[in-house]
Amino acid sequence: MSEVRATNGVLGDRFGRVATDLRVSLTDRCNLRCTYCMPAEGLAWLPREELLSDDEIVRLVRIAVELLGVTNVRFTGGEPLIRPGLVEIVRACADLRPRPKMSVTTNGIGLERLAPALKSAGLDRVNVSLDTLDPERFKTLTRRDRHASVVSGLKAAADAGLVPVKINSVLMRGVNDDEAPELVRFALEHGYELRFIEQMPLDAQHSWDRATMVTADEILEALRASYTLLPDPVERGGAPAETWLVDGYRASDGGPARVGVIGSVTRPFCGDCDRTRLTADGQIRNCLFATDESDLRGAMRGGATDEELATRWQAAMWVKRAGHGIDDPSFLQPARPMSAIGG
Repeated sequence: MSEVRATNGVLGDRFGRVATDLRVSLTDRCNLRCTYCMPAEGLAWLPREELLSDDEIVRLVRIAVELLGVTNVRFTGGEPLIRPGLVEIVRACADLRPRPKMSVTTNGIGLERLAPALKSAGLDRVNVSLDTLDPERFKTLTRRDRHASVVSGLKAAADAGLVPVKINSVLMRGVNDDEAPELVRFALEHGYELRFIEQMPLDAQHSWDRATMVTADEILEALRASYTLLPDPVERGGAPAETWLVDGYRASDGGPARVGVIGSVTRPFCGDCDRTRLTADGQIRNCLFATDESDLRGAMRGGATDEELATRWQAAMWVKRAGHGIDDPSFLQPARPMSAIGG
């Protein structure tokens, strides 16, 4: 533990990385059934009593911000918009000092209704998942007929000032991999920022196959057939996306339009990772692909002080591996699917 104390005040690890970006899963439940995430019948959801309460979430975010140097907080799921206390959680976290930057990753269903309240509560921006512009294809992919709700949610977020509005798209071979240029066109026309994400081995069915995954190189090849992409002069830092300027296009703020690719599998960015994750049931994950977790919920409900919880958090991050190891023959997919981990 003496080595951990050397990182006092931050979430450091043995490789010199410091986590300043906290991903907070608010629920493992979702109102879509995306084929690359979970089966049609859904999953066995966490019992309600195992979920962190609103006050417990705010307390752990406060510890992360005030004692451990976290500066960015992203609320995820499952689908975070179905968490009844979301707006008040955001409001409470906006009152923290120093105030963290806050965002939500969502499928967009319900965003049309909630965007103004979230902005008023202090949310800064949103990431919205949208894999296709075709309503029928959307229905096949998600097993729900809600494409129009997502599109309306995007507009509502922009109108409310939750900007930049970012779109996350996963391309799947033989399913929607023909849509890359059209998705970019849609984003450019509406002033959104598009991020393509390589499909990752985090599905509940454990059916992910690298051989059929659409790679970052393939995505860029498809984009360059329709657009001129220029190197982005802005330093990437710990951001997961590699970004390019789309020549001839401007963003909604008047700056250069950008498109990004998150190549978690073929272009890993583990060496610059600055993320720590808190699951909806109060477990710390030091990596998206971690196979073990550290329990804060039990300690908190057992009477642990803020300082004791902070020390536990530091210990969990200190042992973070150098990389996710997907290319290693010994790689094991996490038991929890993405919906239970948080994006």
